[in-house]
Amino acid sequence: MIERSVSLATGLLRVRVHQAAFALDDLCGFAARHNPRRGFLFLSKVLGKHWPATPTQMRQIHTYLASQLQLGAGPWLFVAMAETATGLGQGVFEALLERQPDAEALFSHSTRYQIADRPALDFQETHCHAPDQLLYEPIAPELRQRFRTARELILIDDELSTGNTLCNLVTAYRRINPHLERVHIVTITQLSGADSAARLTARLGLPVACVAALQGEFSFEPAADWHRAPPPPAVGDNRLAAADLAEHCGRFGIDRPLTLPAADLADLSDGLESGASLLVLGTGEFMHAAFRVGLALEAQGFQVRVQATSRSPILLGADVGRRLVFADNYGEGIVNYLYNVNPADYARIIVCHETPRAGLDDVLQQLGPHQRTYRLL
Repeated sequence: MIERSVSLATGLLRVRVHQAAFALDDLCGFAARHNPRRGFLFLSKVLGKHWPATPTQMRQIHTYLASQLQLGAGPWLFVAMAETATGLGQGVFEALLERQPDAEALFSHSTRYQIADRPALDFQETHCHAPDQLLYEPIAPELRQRFRTARELILIDDELSTGNTLCNLVTAYRRINPHLERVHIVTITQLSGADSAARLTARLGLPVACVAALQGEFSFEPAADWHRAPPPPAVGDNRLAAADLAEHCGRFGIDRPLTLPAADLADLSDGLESGASLLVLGTGEFMHAAFRVGLALEAQGFQVRVQATSRSPILLGADVGRRLVFADNYGEGIVNYLYNVNPADYARIIVCHETPRAGLDDVLQQLGPHQRTYRLL
């Protein structure tokens, strides 16, 4: 058993590891949230969100988690949790399809963006700085049918601590699919105790299985003054035009791996020296395309890191050494962040985005001259 105590600006975090397929220090670090509801963050090193990760590291986690799933009869619905785990979830889904290419499976991810006249479930992530979440039904009729009739629901998040948000989603989903038979919760770190599956099964009245790369528990003792300064606003009107969001990359349902045109990859690496250091940057919930670009460029011999911007306010200190602050490219007036990135470390930074390029002006300026944008719709 491994025990770790971490002193944060917001309080004292204690972690106890019961079982792990990977070393704790290889999977995550720790940071302090600027959030009165929760003052700590398990800062994943293999997620590609708040820490630059290699595509190989990310794919290893995707493959491992997919290999641990014991699924019954389909259809299967995979749902990743926004903002942080959208890329992780799609990676696990694609790793499952590599093992079972004929599976009757569907992937979607939750979102905080409202699109008029699109049917969606709504639920709460109560501890979060932006608690309102949506899960859209797929656009294509055949995928919508699969969405509404899944027998197994696979929920993917970066970590499991209380399970409240996932239970809220399951409750909302069962209103449209009362015939759901089983729930699987897939995380990198499960720090909710050894009896998590049993407790969630009793709570939902439905069999729950938990899969994780690391299992354990934690406790947090808030500092007396940790919430003295209010966090910056993190909730806008969340209303976008359909043209501002990618239709076929996961948010509205996808049943196959994401593919990238070979010509696009050639253009993104044009003019680079062999072995050059690259950062492939996703934006907000739009993470998986950056992973796929990064994986392809890594296979060509480049030294690649993958990461994404975030609306989550995290304090400097602990395992957050750098922070860029810039305007939100989704046009909501919400401050966005990029953590632990020094733009000077990279020969090229490729920014993958779904929104119009004009919204990226602020972050592109801060990333410096060696950047290139890539919009995949």
